[in-house]
Amino acid sequence: MTGDDYVTEADRALEETYEEPMTLATYVDRIFENPSIASHASKYLLEAIEAAGTRTVVEEGEEKERYRFFDDPHNDGEHAILGNTEVLNGFVDDLRSIAAGRAKDEKIIWFEGPTATGKSELKRCLVNGLREYSKTPAGRRYTVEWNVTTADAGERGLSYGGDATAGDDQNWYESPVQAHPLSVFPEKVREDLLAELNDELDDHVPVQVDAQLDPFSREAYDYLEERYRREGEEALFSAITDENHLRVKNYVVDLGQGVGVLHSEDDGPPKERLVGSWMHGMLQELDSRGRKNPQAFSYDGVLSQGNGVLTIVEDAAQHADLLQKLLNVPDEQSVKLDKGIGMDVDSQLLIISNPDLEAQLNQHSDRNGMDPLKALKRRLDKHRFGYLTNLSLETELIRRELTNETAVWEATSYDELAERIRAPVTVAVKNRGGETRVQEFAPHAIEAAALYAVVTRLDEEHLPNGLDLVDKALIYDQGYLQEGDTRREKEGFDFDGDSNDGDHGVPVTYTRDTLAELLQADRDRHHADLAVEDVVMPRDVLNAMVEGLADAPVFSTGERSEFENRVVPVKNYIYDQQESDVIEAIMHDKRVDEETVAEYVEHVYAWETDEPLHNDRGERVEPDPLKMKLFEVEHLGRFTEDEYEGNLPRESVRNFRREKVITSLNRHAWEHRNEDFSVEDVDLTAIPVIKTVLESHDWDDVERTFEDFDPRQWDDPPSGTETAAVKADTIATMVDLFGYTEASAELTSRHVMGQVSYRWD
Repeated sequence: MTGDDYVTEADRALEETYEEPMTLATYVDRIFENPSIASHASKYLLEAIEAAGTRTVVEEGEEKERYRFFDDPHNDGEHAILGNTEVLNGFVDDLRSIAAGRAKDEKIIWFEGPTATGKSELKRCLVNGLREYSKTPAGRRYTVEWNVTTADAGERGLSYGGDATAGDDQNWYESPVQAHPLSVFPEKVREDLLAELNDELDDHVPVQVDAQLDPFSREAYDYLEERYRREGEEALFSAITDENHLRVKNYVVDLGQGVGVLHSEDDGPPKERLVGSWMHGMLQELDSRGRKNPQAFSYDGVLSQGNGVLTIVEDAAQHADLLQKLLNVPDEQSVKLDKGIGMDVDSQLLIISNPDLEAQLNQHSDRNGMDPLKALKRRLDKHRFGYLTNLSLETELIRRELTNETAVWEATSYDELAERIRAPVTVAVKNRGGETRVQEFAPHAIEAAALYAVVTRLDEEHLPNGLDLVDKALIYDQGYLQEGDTRREKEGFDFDGDSNDGDHGVPVTYTRDTLAELLQADRDRHHADLAVEDVVMPRDVLNAMVEGLADAPVFSTGERSEFENRVVPVKNYIYDQQESDVIEAIMHDKRVDEETVAEYVEHVYAWETDEPLHNDRGERVEPDPLKMKLFEVEHLGRFTEDEYEGNLPRESVRNFRREKVITSLNRHAWEHRNEDFSVEDVDLTAIPVIKTVLESHDWDDVERTFEDFDPRQWDDPPSGTETAAVKADTIATMVDLFGYTEASAELTSRHVMGQVSYRWD
């Protein structure tokens, strides 16, 4: 595309976003066609969230419906809030109650949590989502603008001293606080209008507009009312709201217009931070006749900016003095510009803080009923963000911190997530000489960092017998734990519902900084005979994270000791994953084909149920004891010849067939009871023991398949040996199918073989 083409595309985008100003009557007709454009602040925010839809996620081992709005879909996920779905759902539930006027009207929503838990992302996600929603037809947002300029130069207008005529666009002045167009109507008329609108509205949340005109607009309204009353105008309201004086215009919700954000560094008196300040020079220019003129007010405070949609106080502990000034805003919906000038406010109040705000609020808690902050605490509706306790989410977050990846992970099965968790990451790094090189975090390296971070955040008290923190982390992420042939769902474990999971632990910022330092470090210490200085291995990551605890000021002495002790099970788990990769690469071409497995399953099913088997000619055949025995001995590796009488199974084999194979088939049949069940239609990978046969092997399989293989020769196997051939095929498979580079495959396989050599027979 040429430059002109891009300019044309931009023109089209803006044309879709903005509309021509309309009359007040046209706007009223429009809201009866599309009531959502008249929604009050909390209802509008709720509609923006719900408009994005939902998706199903698994967090802490449970399926939950998550609002896609918090995935920052309009911004390609750049500021997505990972995890904390239950907290966000609670926020939406409260928002729904506030919008409907059922409860919590006086509440200020409070998001609290330790550093690096996604609270800042929440602010950005809200701003992005509201901005993009306001560009859609359903999310259009409107306010009013005024023109009271007259050709009679002797009259005072709203032109700040200008002499232009009433027809000039430069004399139109928009409400500085996004006043709702319906606030122009007299209260009784507005009530009747809304009653009719809500009667036609198929929604449990009615539209509510209780605000009066803002002081700036009221000044224009009063001026026009006085002028036309003096002239004897009978249709007074029609004259005031004539299209030459009043227009309804749409605006895009953004920071400063519909969204107000008070940052930690913002200062000034409470009134200035809340609503704005008087411009004394302008007071003199505007003939105020002994009173303060609202036209000479800045309206740059957080409530003024956020009027109509959302007001956010960021890092609220820095503005604790201001919170008490906000006490009456939610329930009275008004704030003072000055002693004699009030302004109605319709804005959803939301504050964000670290735990230090709660410490400030509780400083007088020992006074019991005499606590001066009790009224404030009663109005705060707390939602707590915690550290992520899902391995997949933490892996996704770390990858975001290291790369430019922003897309939110969505998967139809956990196997898809597992692939992403173990996957390598490559990062371009400049060295001190200014040269750029690509460094690799080997497969399982980011997984190791994420798993360790999650394990430091889990409560280890009241762990079910036989489980460690890695098991708990896996259950939280998958919703189950696979133990050999058995899958145990989360519901089968007795987890303490009052645990402190996610309250503390290693923050992602520490992990990110540690990994960034590893990227800059020289990496020539692994093997002198390999050019692998650009590979970061999982053990490098875990060692660096533990070693860095001692110098990180963010951790207490007790936390350092606790976190150091939690790395061992993580190292063991990551090694098991690397070992599994190597074994599967070695045995990749020796896998049992699905046809053989399917034949075994069919024979077992026929053996147990007397269901007939048929050959290719359609003739009935009996289940073959020899075929079943050979499969169980050679492929499953579960039994020996001693567990059969000839080809007939003894009790242990019969129990295995019934408990592992037949039970899984019966479960599948029950789940598909409304369909025509056939064993041929069974997904074999849904049977745990069969899944093991299809997808996993062990060193016994390797030894049985490659009789002359010797792991002690792996680093430099003699040419022509079976070990050399196995190694060449293994490295090639790890590169082609498992995502390794040759260097990371070499290092990983050497590490695994070094451990296996000690126990090799």
